Amino acid sequence: MSRIVSVYAVFADANEAQRIARTVVEEKLTACANILGPCHSIYRWQGAVEEADEVTAIFKARADQAEELTARIAALHSYEVPAIAVWPVESAWPAYANWVEAEGGD
Repeated sequence: MSRIVSVYAVFADANEAQRIARTVVEEKLTACANILGPCHSIYRWQGAVEEADEVTAIFKARADQAEELTARIAALHSYEVPAIAVWPVESAWPAYANWVEAEGGD
């Protein structure tokens, strides 16, 4: 298993992304969150095709915290079914991986 992961999540707006990112960084569930620019999503929801402007974020975390981090993001999220996906980091610059591990938790 990879030492670190990236967690991708989509939010209703920048305020929600920032609020949740700050919370999980303060709680040491992630070392960092990158809040990316807005995106336009087209998706199926409850049998209909929907569209929405959303904001994406990538969280950098230890692999052993991925499950707790995704659960916490989901608990704080406004969506009934938030898009949250864990991407294993197969290879990373060693100093970066060490930083994520050190800052991500106790």
